[in-house]
Amino acid sequence: MQKQDETYMMRCLELAKNGLGSTYPNPLVGCVIVYNGEIIGEGWHQEAGRAHAEVNAINAVQQQELLPLSTLYVNLEPCSHYGRTPPCSDLIIEKKIKKVVIGSVDIHEKVKGTGIARLEKNGVEVVTGILESECKFLNRRFFTFHRYHRPYVILKWAQTADAYIFPEAGPKKGPVWISNPYSQLRVHQWRSQEASILVGKNTVLQDDPRLNTRGYKGLSPVRLVIDENLDIPEGRHVYDQQQETIVYNGLKEGLDRKIKWVKIDFTKKVIAQILGHLHASAIQSIIIEGGAYTLNAFIKEGLWDEARVFYSDVRFEKGIEAPVLQSCFVKEESISSDRLCWYINKR
Repeated sequence: MQKQDETYMMRCLELAKNGLGSTYPNPLVGCVIVYNGEIIGEGWHQEAGRAHAEVNAINAVQQQELLPLSTLYVNLEPCSHYGRTPPCSDLIIEKKIKKVVIGSVDIHEKVKGTGIARLEKNGVEVVTGILESECKFLNRRFFTFHRYHRPYVILKWAQTADAYIFPEAGPKKGPVWISNPYSQLRVHQWRSQEASILVGKNTVLQDDPRLNTRGYKGLSPVRLVIDENLDIPEGRHVYDQQQETIVYNGLKEGLDRKIKWVKIDFTKKVIAQILGHLHASAIQSIIIEGGAYTLNAFIKEGLWDEARVFYSDVRFEKGIEAPVLQSCFVKEESISSDRLCWYINKR
């Protein structure tokens, strides 16, 4: 039975991934309903404010009379409170489903086991902890946000074969490509999956990045820029009003359509202030795209969760050195001429 439960839970995880980038601030949830060893309904949470995974899976069952004889699998505890949608635990009870298998318990303050308790109180058999580690990892952004009261932080950079992240500073402005086009496309995929993206002032002045999602279907993240003295001129892409942008600075507060200036105290811990503001703004994840000074600031404070590093065969001979991680290597893959390595910050 354990092996069978794991098989169906894996399908829940596959379904849940379809919502990556579009469910914030809600978690990623997939659900399957099984009758007599066959899946008769499945669904996932597609967008915040829309039906949850359990609702979509139940609605997908053509023979509703089979529900009381079926088992519902879901990777996260069914909700028990009214938000923008009714509680999923109530729907499960209403449909007389007698068994529910859950991957991980929800740590949100409005749930925290109350969904399970409600199901059990109404005679539903509940099994928990199936592929629990995998379920928690899928929703690592959600769990980090609610457990540590900050967004999940992903570091990303590309470095040369001689360990440089940028050539020596010169008069020429514009991006300097280290990774290949296939790796660059992967970055745009990542952008579509995260709630926000951050760079420092120097990266904007040197590269003038758009920090949006291009060449890959998906939403663009909220742009975040650190610019203490507001040195970035208005003509740069970060001020193009094409997407929501937050500029952390030491001079002013304000809002101009999609541009928001947030004043912080640069004599205190800057990173902690930014992460605190993002938590208050319900932004669950952030991908740090540079430059070296900004990346090293997060590394020094230990305020990061995951790093994705492209290693190229390009050489600069001299320039700005790439950050160095003291961390746990997870995996490696080849993207044409590049190597992509993944690291996890073990707390």
